[in-house]
Amino acid sequence: MDKEKLEEMLIDYIDGKLNEADRILIERELSQNEKAYRVHEQLREVMNAMEKSEKFEPGARLKASFDNLLREEIIKNKAAKTVLFQPLMLRIAAGIVLVMAGIAIGNWINSNNQRKAEIAELRKQVEETKQGMLMMMDNQQSASQRIQGVNVAMRIEKADDEVVRALAKAMNDDPNTNVRLAALEALSKFHQDRTVRKILIQSLAQQKDPVVQIALIQLMVRMKEKEAVKDLENIIDDAETMKAVKDEAYSGLLKLS
Repeated sequence: MDKEKLEEMLIDYIDGKLNEADRILIERELSQNEKAYRVHEQLREVMNAMEKSEKFEPGARLKASFDNLLREEIIKNKAAKTVLFQPLMLRIAAGIVLVMAGIAIGNWINSNNQRKAEIAELRKQVEETKQGMLMMMDNQQSASQRIQGVNVAMRIEKADDEVVRALAKAMNDDPNTNVRLAALEALSKFHQDRTVRKILIQSLAQQKDPVVQIALIQLMVRMKEKEAVKDLENIIDDAETMKAVKDEAYSGLLKLS
């Protein structure tokens, strides 16, 4: 029996696809031909590995190890030039690599798609939270609702322009002192942002609420914001400024000068 025919029959034998006559013929060959028997065992192990590969999720280290073994085997085969059934074994080995790589890529795609879906859902939730926050901050009938909206803004990790504008408007224009203070506190969380710092400095010149003025002056000192020096001097020189605010401004001026 020629090698190619024996190779095909061995594969069918392992798969249980041979008819009765061919099965008896192969079993006789295996019992009489030691080399054929060894190849049969190797083929069986390889084909079992291929079947199990559907449940197998190969890691990078395992894939690299397999590639190294395959490379060494190819070099060994080239040197010997007489390895039995070499073309068939290499085709099967290459098939395993492709199957393993296909599974790994498929798993990565599924995982990547899942991450994209999770990110999209998270963005949707953030947007819904932001819109709810803006609606509460715009509720002119309830100061407590506006404060709740500001408190939601304080939990945002990174405020966008729309949120910053809403907080700035509340800090400068809200008729309720508590809402103004809450908005100031929320904005102070983002004071590293240059736009927010500019808004806070500009607010120092606009504020007339003494409680908010004092809170702003204290924030300027914590920020070590020297650009606020001129505004502090104006507060001190303003005859209408309350004494407590002037004292705080003078203290801040000494610390920033």
